[in-house]
Amino acid sequence: MARILITSAIPYINGIKHLGNLVGSQLPADLYARYARARGHEVLFLCATDEHGTPAELAAAKAGMPVADYCAEMWQVQKRLSDGFRLSFDHFGRSSSPQNHRLTQHFAGRLADNGLIEERSERQVYSNADGRFLPDRYIEGTCPNCGYDRARGDQCENCTKQLDPTDLIEPRSAISGSTDLEVRETKHLYLLQSRLRDDLRDWIDRQEGWPVLTTSIARKWLDDGDGLQDRGITRDLDWGVPVRRGDRDWPGMEGKVFYVWFDAPIEYIACAGEWADAQELSQSDWERWWRTDKGAENVRYVQFMGKDNVPFHTLSFPATLLGSGEPWKLVDYIKSFNYLTYDGGQFSTSQGRGIFMDQALELLPADYWRWWLLSHAPETSDSAFTWEAFQAGVNKDLADVLGNFVSRVTKFCRSRFGEVVPEGGEETPEDAALIAEISQKVAAYQDHMDAIQVRKAAAELRGIWVAGNEYLQAAAPWAAFKSDPARAAAIVRLSLNLVALYAGLSRPFIPDAAEAMAEAMGVAPEWPEDVAAALHRLPPGAAFRTPDNLFRKVADDERDAWQARFSGGAA
Repeated sequence: MARILITSAIPYINGIKHLGNLVGSQLPADLYARYARARGHEVLFLCATDEHGTPAELAAAKAGMPVADYCAEMWQVQKRLSDGFRLSFDHFGRSSSPQNHRLTQHFAGRLADNGLIEERSERQVYSNADGRFLPDRYIEGTCPNCGYDRARGDQCENCTKQLDPTDLIEPRSAISGSTDLEVRETKHLYLLQSRLRDDLRDWIDRQEGWPVLTTSIARKWLDDGDGLQDRGITRDLDWGVPVRRGDRDWPGMEGKVFYVWFDAPIEYIACAGEWADAQELSQSDWERWWRTDKGAENVRYVQFMGKDNVPFHTLSFPATLLGSGEPWKLVDYIKSFNYLTYDGGQFSTSQGRGIFMDQALELLPADYWRWWLLSHAPETSDSAFTWEAFQAGVNKDLADVLGNFVSRVTKFCRSRFGEVVPEGGEETPEDAALIAEISQKVAAYQDHMDAIQVRKAAAELRGIWVAGNEYLQAAAPWAAFKSDPARAAAIVRLSLNLVALYAGLSRPFIPDAAEAMAEAMGVAPEWPEDVAAALHRLPPGAAFRTPDNLFRKVADDERDAWQARFSGGAA
């Protein structure tokens, strides 16, 4: 039994996430966590909400709520949706937690003690109307390069030119629209990441088997231009982790908070502390997952994230851990994903374009979305969500292949033998061939899951479902029953055992349907370590229940209505 620590990129607090966000981190992380548990490993699966920074303040102001209340309410919303999608976190935490405050301040103190934090004076734009310094992205104006009148202070979205706020023509506050701006001097703390460049490169070079997407992004940030840059870790904001040097004040940093990029990854560790506190466990119970001097040297740590988060998780967060000089567990494997596009374009909250987590669950149960998203996960390139592809995946894979198999065999057995596993009949070479085929496919399925090859695993699982269908169709127990009832009984008995097998194998992808199959067969959904033995798990005479249809089909008129509803045209 291995010990596996799994973290998913933590979603930002301001709003409900779309399906692209879901499949880019949380959902494949849950798939792997469920699989690892099924194989008997000890798993700690952590996620949280990312709650600090200007966007949270602005979203709270728009909602007319204090920012702390807004974050607490949105945490509840995101927790409810993660439960709705059956995300099996051991703990779903909050980056605003006391545990994360303490740990962020601790790391800052350690980094400062090791000479890796430097105070620098810089000039930033201050809005008199808003009474605050403005982050670059909250300053808008006309791009001096292309004339686009809504360029941001960090980049023009029209021509992609990198900008400074002072480059903009007629700059204004994106918060209030005020042009009463001035440049003021302020002091901030910088993490001297450049001093850790060689350590980070050596560490990345030692990693074996990481996805090309992950390593290529990390090396690009290490080596392009001037290489890895020092980065500010504080901001002039009210909401966030107050700047302290461990448990001491930090002279000159009064009224400032740590920059959200600095404290958010530390929440991975703090979340384990939240988990331990919630379970009334000791500090050593969470440290055994995170400190290599307390047992974490035997932990395999796997992270899941979209490709836009890779630089922070391959460079900045490891820089914090390495720079502390303490024995913290570094990630062993980073599974990164490309983007899921929507119907030929991008998901857009402001335009009402695309389908979001709450809307998806209003339309169909979680398993429908889980299966389609995971079987089309954007691993090697971007994937495209279209309603036609979604309908086809649901109708063919879930309804026609898996659902149809379960329905046919259970209803036939009920009509001819009753709701018990039938006796009689010996296995034939055809039965032995199926068992051998399923055994081979399960081995391949396990290999793909071990390697976190999500789409290949989904394809192999579907192949296991197809094999059962093809066997049932060829063996035709409804025809055999007329001349050889004993043979029909043997076919049905093996097929019912396939249903129980499918419950265990399918649970990481479609947990609700897996539970329904297992409950109908009167067993727990277990992973088959011995496929041949598993296909004899239900003895003759064992009672079962004929389940309701596992999946319904998506009709053409539904598909067309949903496509129109989520096109953004009515936003």
